Amino acid sequence: MFSTLRHFINISQLSSLQSYLAGEERQYFLSLLKDLENRILHMPTPYETTEQGIAAPVSLHYFKGGSDWYIVEKDSSGEQLQAFGYACLNGDKINAEMGYINIEELIKCDVEFDLYWTPTALRNVIDKKYITIEESSYETYEEADLI
Repeated sequence: MFSTLRHFINISQLSSLQSYLAGEERQYFLSLLKDLENRILHMPTPYETTEQGIAAPVSLHYFKGGSDWYIVEKDSSGEQLQAFGYACLNGDKINAEMGYINIEELIKCDVEFDLYWTPTALRNVIDKKYITIEESSYETYEEADLI
């Protein structure tokens, strides 16, 4: 059951999900996992979104600490050795970039798979996540630092 997900989600997160499937929220998590597996199965593969640029759909999101990985295209092989997407490490939007992301490495490093991610265009990820402090609602930099 959900064999596709094991190539995208780390072992500790899968273990937690397995325990939820045995609990009273079973139906909710079954539905969630079916939706995730379906999304992964229908994701674009290499070069399918090349012409779309920043309008390409971001299907998956991973996070750990202040770092985020947004997956646009999955590997065409069964094993997910790499994917194509956008990475922003430690919130450094200046050096954030598009490129190949090693999914195996993310899993081994216990990077969390965002179970509640809603697919959106890459443009929205860049615009929404990385607004500048001047565009924010904070009055001062000090106020922003409190968060």
